[in-house]
Amino acid sequence: MNQATASLPAAATGQPTATDMMPPVPSSERRSSAFKSIFIVASGNFLEMFDFMVFGYYATYISKAFFPTGSEFASLMLTLMTFGAGFLMRPVGALVLGAYIDRHGRRQGLLLTLGLMALGTLAIAVTPTYAQIGLAAPIIILIGRLVQGLSAGVEVGGVSVYLNEIAPPHRRGFFCSWQSASQQAAVVFAALIGLLVSTSLDPVTMQDWGWRIPFIIGCVMIPFLFIIRRHMEETEAFLKRKEHPPLSQIIRTIGGNWGIVLQGALMAVMTTVFFYMITAYTPTFGNKVLSLTPGAALFVTACVGVTNFVLLPVMGALSDRIGRKPLLIAATLCGLVLAYPLMSWLVAAPSFGRLLAVELLLAAIYATYNGAFIVYLTEVIPAHVRTVGFSLAYSLATAIFGGFTPAISTALIGATGDKAIPGAWCAAAALLSLLALVIGSRVTRRAAH
Repeated sequence: MNQATASLPAAATGQPTATDMMPPVPSSERRSSAFKSIFIVASGNFLEMFDFMVFGYYATYISKAFFPTGSEFASLMLTLMTFGAGFLMRPVGALVLGAYIDRHGRRQGLLLTLGLMALGTLAIAVTPTYAQIGLAAPIIILIGRLVQGLSAGVEVGGVSVYLNEIAPPHRRGFFCSWQSASQQAAVVFAALIGLLVSTSLDPVTMQDWGWRIPFIIGCVMIPFLFIIRRHMEETEAFLKRKEHPPLSQIIRTIGGNWGIVLQGALMAVMTTVFFYMITAYTPTFGNKVLSLTPGAALFVTACVGVTNFVLLPVMGALSDRIGRKPLLIAATLCGLVLAYPLMSWLVAAPSFGRLLAVELLLAAIYATYNGAFIVYLTEVIPAHVRTVGFSLAYSLATAIFGGFTPAISTALIGATGDKAIPGAWCAAAALLSLLALVIGSRVTRRAAH
């Protein structure tokens, strides 16, 4: 074996991994335990996305409560930048907490991330407004978002790796898809709560305290989710490993495989940009840009979540049958070609029906890509640094591109006057991920030979 091949993970060279050597047909007891584990680990992932979504949904109210500037646009931009700031902590969380999980275990690490997310949520739920405590209010909100970002930086990777390691080899795509599917359940739940609250309370009450209700609901769920996640079992793949490298060794290994991490980060650009476009940004876009009612935009967001919840496991299972790359290529091409024309058609005559149609089409593109991408990335990262490698790649893309999608879209509309310009941002993300897939695959094949 040449040196280049030796530096690649087994999945990239075609060599069997430890999980590949597991019996192809699990016993009924093992299968039952695996599906129980899916539910347990996904429940905590649900809270992570629920908290992120409600901040995006209520950006307008939060801007007035914590970032009053005298300019509605400036206040909204400050709020969306605070929303994005949480993503800047994701690479830190990916590296530090990812290394912790790879060294101390999936179960122990995922309990820690849930605790950090709970602290961030509680801070946002109970912080007094700017009018009550002045500058301390936005500072506390920012700190809460940074703590949430630290946790979220490894939550997606930790859950994805856990699902990869408990899955039968021929069903990894289906199992891993439930990481994203659980997030879609959170999108639906958050949107429905938002719809119920916004239709039950008048605008003045919503601004005074109504927007806090979803955050309080998130706090109420925390003890229940802790109880569930405490029943997680450690994966056999982790228990069988005789060595659990320290942070310094993990960093050296990641450095030796930086090309794979970079390819993964660039490939993750499309999935993060599309996800935050069709979920977190939809209520603001529908209300502020298209002048639709907040309830209509939230209902569309709920429909997007339901669509993704159904399609993600389907696409994950399809990737198990036909391979990951056909779905990845097809989705990126559709995103590249269709995103801007769909947005142009929407803004030409804004309506609830058009917003629903466009968002569902973009959701289908996202689900096709993400259903194959998550499992693809878990398969090309070396097993002993799988959590930190996956989390670092994913969090870099989210921190630089995805998390700032609402702010970037708002800024682009303000700079160009083109209300459809968010579609061009999505198309650019699709192009970048397509190039990363094609070029990265060719480099990997040459290195393997």
